[in-house]
Amino acid sequence: MTGRKIEYTKLDQMTVDAMCERHERLWSGRAGGARASFAYTILENLDLSGRDLSDADFSGAVLRGANFTGTTLNSSVLFAADLRQANLEGSSLRRADLRGAIMRGANLTGADLTEADMREGAIAEIDKEKGLAILKHRTQENDAGMANFTGANLSRSKMAGITAQTADFTDAMLLGARMIRANLRGSTFQGANLEGADMSGADLTDADFQDSVMIGVKTTMAKTQGMKTEGALTSAPVGIDPNDLDEPIAQQIAEHVRWCETDGREGKPSLFDKTDLRGLHSLAGKTLTAFHARGATLYGLDLEGAQLQGARLERADLRMVCLRGADLRGADLTGANLNNADLRDARFGPLLLENDRLLPASLAGTKARYVDLRGADLRQAKATGADFSYSRLDGADVSRARFSGSCFTGATVSEDFAEQVEDLDGAVDLNAA
Repeated sequence: MTGRKIEYTKLDQMTVDAMCERHERLWSGRAGGARASFAYTILENLDLSGRDLSDADFSGAVLRGANFTGTTLNSSVLFAADLRQANLEGSSLRRADLRGAIMRGANLTGADLTEADMREGAIAEIDKEKGLAILKHRTQENDAGMANFTGANLSRSKMAGITAQTADFTDAMLLGARMIRANLRGSTFQGANLEGADMSGADLTDADFQDSVMIGVKTTMAKTQGMKTEGALTSAPVGIDPNDLDEPIAQQIAEHVRWCETDGREGKPSLFDKTDLRGLHSLAGKTLTAFHARGATLYGLDLEGAQLQGARLERADLRMVCLRGADLRGADLTGANLNNADLRDARFGPLLLENDRLLPASLAGTKARYVDLRGADLRQAKATGADFSYSRLDGADVSRARFSGSCFTGATVSEDFAEQVEDLDGAVDLNAA
């Protein structure tokens, strides 16, 4: 913006509440609505949580310490806004314009920034001595805090040229993100999914990508000195290369399905322990009772509606898999990685064996962060010592399930969750879920 000296207006909570209410009236089609424009206003430490402020204008606004927890800011304009120390936990910023925004110390845990634009940007204003000068927000002593993007969805976001030194992207979704020439020195990407991201020319010095997904990541001309990538999943085969097996995987799967459908009279069971099975892409609807894939890599597979009763999947990599509606009664997933998996309506109840014996399913020690378990059957499941942080368990049947020592930080559970389960001894953050 050019042609005038920018003057800032400080707003109080009552005025902001009234503007938000008029904006929500506009979006709901009610009378008396008006688009909210907070451009060049000061909203330090004010509460805008839970509001629907889609398409609102915050250009150049001072939002330091403001509370945007759970706020909808889709397609909003935050061009060159000052978001230092702001709380945007669980907010939705899909397609938001964040060019030039300052986010040092901001909390974006679990926020959705899909297709958001975070490239460089600046506002110019009239200056008596310089003619034009770049608008700069004043600094404070606590400005050094790093931005927290933990678990944020930044898929297909535009971050070319951003400065995010020592930022925390732990468990973030960065599918197809464009981070060309970004300064990410010392940042943490542990457990993040960067599949298809473009980091060409970026400064990744001392960045931590341990246990992340880096399939198809472009790092051409990037600075990678000191970069940590231990345990990162790339396009390279993990464990046993399927090309080294005596029989093709597809043939073994077909034999297993026939073995199941003929009660063992034909075909034969498969054994895929520690095998990279990503090349299968889809096993949706397949009958794979007693499927053995301990320590195998099944990242991103479509297993919707699959019959996996009594499957042995201990320590398997099941990140991003779709197991919606799958039958996993009596399955053993001890120590498996299920982060970001779709487990809606999946069946983890006990499997009825001969002589009326029940075999409970095991989710003990699993990583199940950001998992969707809505409508799942977890009756009598053993889920001790598991990590369900930021997962959805509301609507799941957890009757007599055991969750002792499990973590529920940020998780969503039903009101009667504690009454349904059998064991919650040592569970972490359940009351805050």
